[in-house]
Amino acid sequence: MREQHATIAGAHVNFEFRGKSGIRHAINLHDARLARIIKACRDLPGYELFQYVDEDGKRQTVDSADVNAYLRELSGTDFTAKDFRTWAGTVMAAKALACAAGFKSVTEAKRNIVKAVEAVAKRLGNTKAVCRRCYIHPAIIDSYMEGVTLTTGTTRGTRITRSAGARGALSAVEAGVIGLLERRLLKTA
Repeated sequence: MREQHATIAGAHVNFEFRGKSGIRHAINLHDARLARIIKACRDLPGYELFQYVDEDGKRQTVDSADVNAYLRELSGTDFTAKDFRTWAGTVMAAKALACAAGFKSVTEAKRNIVKAVEAVAKRLGNTKAVCRRCYIHPAIIDSYMEGVTLTTGTTRGTRITRSAGARGALSAVEAGVIGLLERRLLKTA
């Protein structure tokens, strides 16, 4: 991402850029700390937005390999930024399908799936094909085709806390998605 792709006004940061497959993105955030960090990065000389000055006073860019290395170090596992997108896409698809009207035919079910995939693709800024293939767990779609969604009893209303030392907890929807995936895996095992 280049410095011209970010505009900052107080605590507001707006990113506008063309991503993969030529898809235009407009992302608006409100976070004072993030705005200060982005401004500091943007104020460094050079075209790249995400960069820093190392111990030797040299500018270093931050790319996806750096982010993924950081995530691996932080988590202690082979975790990448794509895992965040896949989880988000899976949860969004599960929510969209739970909100979709029931279906009376396979054709109607497939139409609902297409609409859900379109909504997730738009939110993630991907094509529908890439979104369905790479960012939505197939068990969500398979479950929907069998009439199982988050609204058919998979959410328990309980919150699942993460491992010790992690902040926060999963939302009820995320817990429901985990429950749906676990039941699907047990069913196919």
